[in-house]
Amino acid sequence: MKLFVDDRYYINTSEPIDISISIKQEGPHLKAWYLNNPEFIPVMENGFIGAVASGGVVNFRNIVFNPHGHVTHTECLGHITNEVHSINKVLNSYFFKAQLISVFPEEKYNDAYFENDAVITLEQLKGFIIHEGVEALIIRTLPNTDEKKFHNYSDTNPPYLSPETISFFNDHRINHLLIDLPSVDRESDGGKLLFHNAFWGVPNDLNFERTITEFIYVDAKIQDGVYLLELQTAPFENDATPSRPVLYQLFEV
Repeated sequence: MKLFVDDRYYINTSEPIDISISIKQEGPHLKAWYLNNPEFIPVMENGFIGAVASGGVVNFRNIVFNPHGHVTHTECLGHITNEVHSINKVLNSYFFKAQLISVFPEEKYNDAYFENDAVITLEQLKGFIIHEGVEALIIRTLPNTDEKKFHNYSDTNPPYLSPETISFFNDHRINHLLIDLPSVDRESDGGKLLFHNAFWGVPNDLNFERTITEFIYVDAKIQDGVYLLELQTAPFENDATPSRPVLYQLFEV
């Protein structure tokens, strides 16, 4: 089905491109932050059996997981503020013009700040021409392998964004950042969270419009370029929630 975005573009709603990673019972599991595996636990109380395979009439399971560490998730400034602002209240529109870029994080050796890390730098981002009207930037890191969907990132010091890149997001008025990493900041940085704080203007200039979506996966066959992003989220009253970002290719009318 054709859906016209404006007088220049339309999308085909029957061809969505899902860039989320699901949470599942079977391993191997995607995880970070030293978490155990997610758990799917049938409810067994007062003679009730919450598993058809065990003699119950329905499958009725408790699911124990952490949105930040087990699944594609979208978070707001409540992730780092004293008051736990809810993503369900902050995010109240769901379609955005988005641009997908692919970046090979730079290895920084013998650097006083980066401490031999792999970092996405300001100079790298400046090499991309951001299209007019783009509100969401989707970053696919290279190399791009299927292992991203089930990797254990704990204690691996994954790549992250240099704090200096915040000027790029501000200059281009990017309100929604999506990335295929567990965090936009260094895994262990002594609690500085430099990019998080700058992106959301914490503590002195709070920005309630911006969101960060982590743990996406963008298949290699998906080309860099401009898309329409539908940012689907579960209605959790929490700083972060499991999410399902979906892209649609833009066609000229």
